[in-house]
Parts: sequence; C-alpha cells; structure tokens
Amino acid sequence: MTHRAIQQIIAAIPVSDGAGVRLKRSLGQSSATRLDPFLMLDEFVSDQADDYIAGFPAHPHRGFETVTYMLAGHMLHEDHMGNKGHLRDGDVQWMTAGRGIIHSETPQQEAGLMHGFQLWINLPAAEKGRDAAYRDIAAAQIPRHTLDDGIELRHIAGTVTLVEEGTPLSGFINGQDGQQLTTDPVYLDLRFSRAASLQLALPPEHNAFVYVYGGDVHVGDRQITAGQLGVLSTGDLLNLEAKERASLLVLAGKPIGEPVVQYGPFVMNTSAEIEQALRDYRDGRLCEGCAPPSP
Repeated sequence: MTHRAIQQIIAAIPVSDGAGVRLKRSLGQSSATRLDPFLMLDEFVSDQADDYIAGFPAHPHRGFETVTYMLAGHMLHEDHMGNKGHLRDGDVQWMTAGRGIIHSETPQQEAGLMHGFQLWINLPAAEKGRDAAYRDIAAAQIPRHTLDDGIELRHIAGTVTLVEEGTPLSGFINGQDGQQLTTDPVYLDLRFSRAASLQLALPPEHNAFVYVYGGDVHVGDRQITAGQLGVLSTGDLLNLEAKERASLLVLAGKPIGEPVVQYGPFVMNTSAEIEQALRDYRDGRLCEGCAPPSP
C-alpha cells in the first residue's frame, strides 16, 4: 500500500464570473491547473449581497458536467428544457451538459451568507454528444457519517473505505442512487470538529485532490490552509490530520486521457469541435429546443 502525498499546492485566486459574481478559483485558473478529469473548482463565499446578487444569467455549456454544492444560501437553477431547481443549504445539483444546455443560476436572497462550490468534470469524447440532463439532490438524501473522533463525512459521490474500520462507504451518486458515471467520481465533504486524524482508501487508479475551505489540514508532512488545493500523488491511502477545527473537500476521479480544448463554456477534444459548438450556439442548434442568442 502506498500513501498519497501532496505534489502541488494551488492557491485559489479571486475571479469574477457570470454577471459579476466574486469567486475563488483553484483548479481551472489555466490549462496547466487542471487535473484529469477535473476541469475547474470555484468556491463562492460572501455575506455581502453585491458579491453574488447578479448571479449567472442564461449561458450555454457543452461537453462536460457541473456539480454545484451549496453550504449556505438559496440559488435557483432554470434551463432551456423548462427545468427548475432550488438549491439550499447542503443541496447538490449534478448537471450533465452533454451536447448542449442553456441555463441560468440566480440567487434567491438579497442578504445573508452565500457559500458553495461549483466543480466541472470532463466527459469523454463518446459522451460529449449525449442528451443534457440534471438532478437535484436534497441534503437529506446525502449520506452522513459521524465518526467517533469528531469527524463528519458528507458523502456526495463514489465509494471509499475507512481504513481503521475496513468499512466501504458509498455516496448518493454511484451508491444508493445506482448511477454509474464514466469518471467514477468520489466527492466528500469532511468536517473536523476538533483535532483528529483519518485514513481513507481511495481508488488507486483515480487522480485526486483536496481543497481546504476552513482551518488547516495536514496530508503527511505538508500543511494546506483554507483557500488552498493540494494535488495528490498516486497511491492507495490518504492520511488526513487536523490540529483543530477544519473543513475540506476530497475529490477523486478516473482520468479520461483525451485532449482537452476549452473555449469558455465549451469543452471539446479539438479546435474544430469548438468552432462547431460556437456555430451551433449562434444558429440555435446547440441543444434541442434552444433558441439563437439575442443579438
């Protein structure tokens, strides 16, 4: 058994997206800061309405999936297929853009804390043309495990094993839900209420990273602080230790191993496919039922 270590630390940087929403971006700052199959990770956190109130007006996507995880606040999602979904504290939305979707994400509050994450996961070439789909996962549906040493695990996706107990645990996606995704993602939210340590077994063929959003966490002999992402080396075991209260995400996924060409909200395998996506969006052919964008 080999232990995963931190091989790169990426500090999240402030960016503005949508209609002026202030975010902290770690993965996806550039093409050099991706980790196959993960394209981007944004954290949005503010109790100042001006930082988030404008939201993300209608915009297109093609070729990948987005996973939105709300810790606090209220966001409304609407898409061109007539779907509507309300994301509140602890809720998750898993959206597959596939061949194309046009959607909007609008804050439903004028004050208070808005805190959450949006993750982009690539799709293999064979699935970039699939129909768009999405699901809203209520917080109550997401498995939670409270460990004896003061750690709460909110298990969104994938299967991991608690080494000390030898017990495999499954998240909503790929577990109770039964849905199989090509990238076989693991998505955990770990919260340490006090000094404690945890050893997890992750699928050894997966690429993986941790993102700390509160406090400090040690992976082996390296410390990661809030707002930093640690890209992990290959291996079977992940050792995590917090000296005090801390919160982090653990993400892992099976690499696709294909070329990635991205232009804004379109992620394809070749430049020609990006040009086609732009033409399709311009002409209203990006997705079934899409209308051409307003002049």
